[in-house]
Amino acid sequence: MATTRTVISRRALNRATLDRQLLLRRVDLPVTDVVTRLAGLQAQTTHTWYAGLENRIEGLAPETVGRLLTDGALVRVTLMRGTLHLVTPEDCRFLRPTVQPGVDRVLAHSTHGRAARGLDPDEVAAAGYEILTRAPLGLRALGARLNERWPDVEGAHLAQVVKARLPVLQIPPRGVWGASGPAVLAPADTWTGLPMDAAPDPEGMVLRYLAAFGPAGVMDAQAWSGLTRLGEVFDRLRGRLVVLRGEDGKELFDLPDAPRPDGDTAAPVRLLYDFDNLLRGHADRSRVVSDEDLGRLTSRNGMPPATVLVDGEVRASWKVVRTGRNAAVEVVPFAPISGADRDEVEAEGLRMLRFLAADRGGHEVRFAPTA
Repeated sequence: MATTRTVISRRALNRATLDRQLLLRRVDLPVTDVVTRLAGLQAQTTHTWYAGLENRIEGLAPETVGRLLTDGALVRVTLMRGTLHLVTPEDCRFLRPTVQPGVDRVLAHSTHGRAARGLDPDEVAAAGYEILTRAPLGLRALGARLNERWPDVEGAHLAQVVKARLPVLQIPPRGVWGASGPAVLAPADTWTGLPMDAAPDPEGMVLRYLAAFGPAGVMDAQAWSGLTRLGEVFDRLRGRLVVLRGEDGKELFDLPDAPRPDGDTAAPVRLLYDFDNLLRGHADRSRVVSDEDLGRLTSRNGMPPATVLVDGEVRASWKVVRTGRNAAVEVVPFAPISGADRDEVEAEGLRMLRFLAADRGGHEVRFAPTA
């Protein structure tokens, strides 16, 4: 039976999550090891996720990450919540079949899924695989080829069925630092040379999730993965886990030997990217952002702002503004930031500019009026 521990404070919960997400200190580890420890990074944008790695890895060169993509040591593939994630091929092989029911659900509730209703999705996927093994294609070109076989359904819908039913990658140069290109798809197995034949492993996924995001509850794991009914999985694992209680009395699970720093542990300022794991890994995000400030992170176009962590809490948004040969980080505080915290925000902002805008001659950090 699992061991029930005392209540874990919100602040200690915050520090534990920051530790798992490598946000208490930068590490000197290979990029692939870091991506594995994080259980992937959301990477639906072409480049903003590079800032997520810079926040976590000491002395990171973005060109190194780009080479890993080009070499196939890292891939961008649809995974948790039906969104593109940066993972290793090995994690793609393990995670994709495990989260496939969630990807299927996203497709079923989409315009594409409704338009393709009545077709056998596996038949469409098999046809798409055969086409893509001959040569990588963009969605439009793939859809046109599929449309030859299914003329009554728009090609765009057919291509999305393939993308949802198969582990297909967005291949370079898309996503490579300093490069650009259209979204071109290739099957994960032919691109990486690794067979994508693993069986679903929900227990393994939950253990990996807790290692990267714990302590956490069932609803948190479901929100991260896009899956439902994970309570059954947690129950099967209960004897291998520690059970904690949050300040609200909710049950939280964790690995017995996972780090849980004291709530007084210092937390450095970090400039998180728009889809950082820290704000995508839990149903209850109160461990890192207040309910009031959470409302500031929504947007009509689905693109949330990048955010600033101060003492482990989301306290501002930020963006890079380029003008001529200069670049600035513009910080919009949600509440006044002063003293040593402001100095640290400025230092991190300048560091981020050296990473994101090394080609610009002048760098500065500007603080806008409080939002």
